[in-house]
Parts: sequence; C-alpha cells; structure tokens
Amino acid sequence: MGAYITAIGTANPANRYSQEDLAQFMCDHLITDPAEQKKVKVLYRATGIQHRYSVLDDYKKSLGTFSFYPNDKTFNSFPSTQKRMNVYRQEALPLAISAVTDCLGNNHPFSEFTHLITVSCTGMYAPGLDVDLIKALNLSSDIRRNSLNFMGCYAAMNAISMSKEICDNNPNAKVLVVSVELCSLHLQREQTEDNLLAHSLFADGAAAIVVSGQHQQNEQALEVLNSASQLFISGQNDMAWQIGNFGFEMALTSYVPKIIEGGINQLTTELLAKNNLSLSDIDSYAIHPGGKKILEAIENQLTITKAQNHAAYEVLKNHGNMSSPTVLFVLKQVWSQLKDQPNKKILSFAFGPGLTLESLLFKTI
Repeated sequence: MGAYITAIGTANPANRYSQEDLAQFMCDHLITDPAEQKKVKVLYRATGIQHRYSVLDDYKKSLGTFSFYPNDKTFNSFPSTQKRMNVYRQEALPLAISAVTDCLGNNHPFSEFTHLITVSCTGMYAPGLDVDLIKALNLSSDIRRNSLNFMGCYAAMNAISMSKEICDNNPNAKVLVVSVELCSLHLQREQTEDNLLAHSLFADGAAAIVVSGQHQQNEQALEVLNSASQLFISGQNDMAWQIGNFGFEMALTSYVPKIIEGGINQLTTELLAKNNLSLSDIDSYAIHPGGKKILEAIENQLTITKAQNHAAYEVLKNHGNMSSPTVLFVLKQVWSQLKDQPNKKILSFAFGPGLTLESLLFKTI
C-alpha cells in the first residue's frame, strides 16, 4: 500500500502585473496621502515579489474604463460580495482546467479517476467547482468527491494527506486534486495594516495533482511518506479569513512569522520521527512562501540556507502568494530538479488560519 504523486500541473491567469504597477494602482485609487503612498511602495518592494497574476484586467486600465472596480474618483461603490462571487464562478473553472491540462494533457482518460478533491478558499457556490469539473473533463458521474473550502494556504497539503488515506485503503484509487484561488477578487477599500499586507502579497493561480495507489514500473513519482500538523490556537486572530459585505476579509498580522518560528521545530521533529529520519536526511525543501519573513524564520530555526530554499523564493518572486496552490508550484519546481534521482527526501510545509502548520514528507521514485 502507498500513495504516489505521478503528475503536477500549474496555471495562472493571462493578466500579469509587476509589483510596481500594483503598488501604483493602490496609490492612484485608494491611498491619497503622499507619506502613506511612499510607505506602500516600500512595503511592496520589500516583499521579494516581482510579478503577480490576476483574473482581473482593471489593474492595467485607467479610471473610466474599469469593468470590476468603480469608475468614480472616490472609489466608494466597491464591488459587493455577490459581484465578486459571480466573477469567481466565471473564472475559476477555466483556470482549473488549465492546471489539469498542464498536469495531464488534453487526451488523458479521465474516466480512470475514482476520487476528486477540489480546494479553494476564495469563492464558493453550489453545485460547485467539483461538479463543473466533472462535466468539463467528462469524469465519471459516480466519482467520489470532496471539497476543502476556506482552509487557506495549507489546504492543498490537507488534500494530499486525504488522498494518501484514500490510496492506503484502496490501491486501485486514483485521485485528482484541483486547487484554484482567485485572491485578487478580495481587495478591500479600507487600508488597515492587515489589508495593506494582504494586498501586497496575494495573487491568483491554480494547481492540479494526481495521487495514485500505485505507480508503473520505471515511472517517476513522488511517494507520500507521512504528514504531521500542529494547531496554535494562540495565533487564531493573527491569520483569519471571513466573509464580509464587500468580499472576503483577511486578518494577517506581522506576528505570524514569530508563531511559525516557535512551532516549526516541533512539527519537523514529529514528522521525521515517523520515518526514523533526521533533518540531515532531507535532500530538498518545498516550503509555502507565505511571505519573505516566514521563509527567513523557518531557515533560522531549521538552520537551512536560502539556497536550499530557493524554489520557494522563485515562486514568491514570479507569482506572489496564491494561497493553497502555491506550495504545489514549489513542489513541482523541486521535483523537476530531482528527476532521475530516486530516493531523495523532500520536506514540505504550509501554513494557514488557525494558526495551522502542516507538513508532508515525500520520497522520489
């Protein structure tokens, strides 16, 4: 028995923006004080992000031509939650399909899948994305399906752990996991410290993976060895996500890196002990880039270098934080660098509301 990732695919929307352009949009429309504008531009530069993606094209338009944001100078009539969810319903499916296509191509026999797990915290409707994917991909109508909603950035890790449990109990299982997030739909008008930090980091993206109960001989795969998680209730107010009248409202304080720094060693020790391993046995890292300070906190505690953590920085630089699919972007990059290298151990982390720390251990096949 076992669980094996046999393919990973990723996708981003067509609209790609520089971090400088996004900062300028904020200064042009939401922040009028020159001193505050200067702080925002410094904040955006400090993230380590160069480009982010969005399903919205308003960020390259001028006032009077916006299709999503208000076209009045006061920017008062901000999009309602209903309007944002309408855009989510329109845009989430094609982005998800792009990730599945990158994962499997167009001609894969999708009827082989026994389970479908969809992951998202930036939109919801019913019948939902899972049903739309079944129709679009011609998946079996009796496929077992689960939706992991509102779990935040660590949810894809939870989906992999769920897939492992499925495959451990059914070696004939074949699970399709699809994670899609449209974070850019939830820009808030009120420029609180939490909102400014969130606006400087988050972006849109999707990822798809296949987890099977078995793999073909000589087929490259990632064996899912074990998982571990820790919940730090003391940080429940430092990272949170709730539904407001004008989109989803995020709480994201500057204390999050400290909380992660305080718990990462315990989590790592617990996970490695399940396989009688030590940190010296780890060959590569796939860490969710929740932000530059989070990456630095983990490096400090585990005494790993930026070079060992380079994939996380690359994804952060080129994509920003896309919430749940982000760690799969990192894992894809790490795995691509270990092709034809069996028995390499990969340690992976992701973090989210709760405050929740999730970890997974993989081995290349």
